[in-house]
Amino acid sequence: MNSPLIDAQALVTRTADDTLVVDCRFDLGDPHKGYRDYLQGHIPGAVHASLDEDLSDLSRVNEGEGRHPLPDSESFARTLGSWGWSPGMCVVACDASGGAIAARLWWMLQAAGISSRVLDGGIAAWREAGFELQPGPVQRTPTRVSLQMDAARHLGTEALQQGLRDGTVLLVDARAASRFRGEEEPLDPVAGHVPGAVNRPFADNLDTRGRFRPAPELGREFSALLQGRDPREVAHACGSGVTACHNLLAMEHAGLHGSRLYAPSWSGWCSDRSRPVATGEA
Repeated sequence: MNSPLIDAQALVTRTADDTLVVDCRFDLGDPHKGYRDYLQGHIPGAVHASLDEDLSDLSRVNEGEGRHPLPDSESFARTLGSWGWSPGMCVVACDASGGAIAARLWWMLQAAGISSRVLDGGIAAWREAGFELQPGPVQRTPTRVSLQMDAARHLGTEALQQGLRDGTVLLVDARAASRFRGEEEPLDPVAGHVPGAVNRPFADNLDTRGRFRPAPELGREFSALLQGRDPREVAHACGSGVTACHNLLAMEHAGLHGSRLYAPSWSGWCSDRSRPVATGEA
C-alpha cells in the first residue's frame, strides 16, 4: 500500500469486503454526463461520486473558497456512509482515464486518514485489460461514518499570502500554460495567476495512454521545480482545487511527501479583485 496508484490487474483481485471502488467521472461542461456514463457501465460494485455534489460544497461558492469548495468533515462522512464505506476498507478512486477527478477524492480521503488509491489509467485501463463493465446503479448498505479531515493538509488564502511574503511557500499551479500565463481563461472572470506561483500542468504527469509516468521521471522533474525546497513547503493550486490534487498525487507517487493543497485556487484568489494578478511566465 505504499504507492498511491493501483493498476487494473491488481484491482480485479480485490474483493468488495476490503475495497470500495468509487467512479468519479465528471465533465465540467455537462455535470450530469459522468453519472450517465456510470450507468452505462462501470467497474463491478463501484459507486458513483459527483464532483459537484459529493466532493464539493457548492453552497460556499460565494465565500471566496473557489468554484469547488471543500465539504466539511461531517458532510464528507455522510457521503462515505451513503456509499457503504466502513473502517478498514481501502477506497480506490477512478475516472475516465488520467485521474484528474479521482485525485480529488484520493486527497480528501488521505486528509481524513483513510486508505485510498487511484486506478492508474481509470476506466480506459480497466477496459484495455479486458475486464467487463457493469451497467446500472449499485446499492450498498449505508453505514455510519465519523471522521475528521486534517486541516494541516491544506491552507487558506491568508496563510498562502503570508507564506508567499516570507518565502516559506512555493505555489505550484496545475493549469495549462496558456491559462497560467493569462492568455485565455474559459472558466474564471480574471485571467492570470497568483504572483510568485510556478506552473506545472498536471497533464505533464501522464504518458500518451493516460497513465502516470514512472516515479523516477516525475521525481526528477518535480525536484527541479522545487529547486532544493522541502516538499512540505509546496502548496498546489489550479482553477478550483481539483487538478491541483493530481500534482499532489504525482509528487506522492514520486516519493516527495507532505505537500499541501490551496483549495480555493485561482477561482478563489481572483474572487477578490483587490488581490494582485500576474501574467506571462513565472
